[in-house]
Amino acid sequence: MANAGPHVVVVMGVSGSGKTTVGTKVAELLGWEYADADAFHPPANIEKMSSGHPLNDADRMPWLQAIAEWIRGHLESGTPGVVSCSALKRSYRDLLTGGHPEVHIAYLDGDRDLIAGRMRERKGHFFQAEMLDSQFRDLEPPTPDEIAVHVPITGTPDEIAELIVKALGLSPRP
Repeated sequence: MANAGPHVVVVMGVSGSGKTTVGTKVAELLGWEYADADAFHPPANIEKMSSGHPLNDADRMPWLQAIAEWIRGHLESGTPGVVSCSALKRSYRDLLTGGHPEVHIAYLDGDRDLIAGRMRERKGHFFQAEMLDSQFRDLEPPTPDEIAVHVPITGTPDEIAELIVKALGLSPRP
């Protein structure tokens, strides 16, 4: 993928995989705008997750549509951006990408034990570590026909961000 034209990168993975940290670092490396999908949740979703209940597809739909609108706006304006979003299911990613080849997925791939350990150390986040199993149940990793890169989360956030930028063929800003 060349650096010509607008692009959006969706940094995806289960909760605790590092989407926000890595997504922010990818945006910084590229000099692109960043958005965290958590900011798109309606209050009812945050309340539901805060009380230890996983979201269902109906809960997620307005949230996903808001993120898809952010992506479309960036493509239409020619403003490149990075957004972090769990995007666990293929149908969610199809909605987010909207069939636009300029939208690429970076899947943060890690095992449950590593991610659970990270979540236990995380303070002040509404997502409860006990809900991680529901995320892994829902997870449909990207398939070869999607415009996606699989990135292991075993490195540092800086290493992971650099790997994403390189794998997508993008050029860091000078």
